[in-house]
Amino acid sequence: MPVQTTPDQEIKVHQDERLADAWITIVWNDPVNLMSYVSWVFRSYFGYPAEKADKLMRQVHEAGRAVVSTGNREQMEVDVQAMHSFGLWATLQQGGA
Repeated sequence: MPVQTTPDQEIKVHQDERLADAWITIVWNDPVNLMSYVSWVFRSYFGYPAEKADKLMRQVHEAGRAVVSTGNREQMEVDVQAMHSFGLWATLQQGGA
């Protein structure tokens, strides 16, 4: 006999699945790249408007890191590799962790 679920239970499962699939790309501060270059990378690669790119660049500079993208693991791996190709230090981690 199939198990009956309530809508609340179904929503909880979907939210848990979404959290399990959420990964983030983090760009870390480094002593090499100029702030203007980091902002340019965020604008050119992610297509962020100047205001958002500058805000993320400031987070990298002042806090030492910034989350620059969120999505599934495969896309975050692509974003990390792209940041490396621009000479930025980037890593990914599971967002719900």
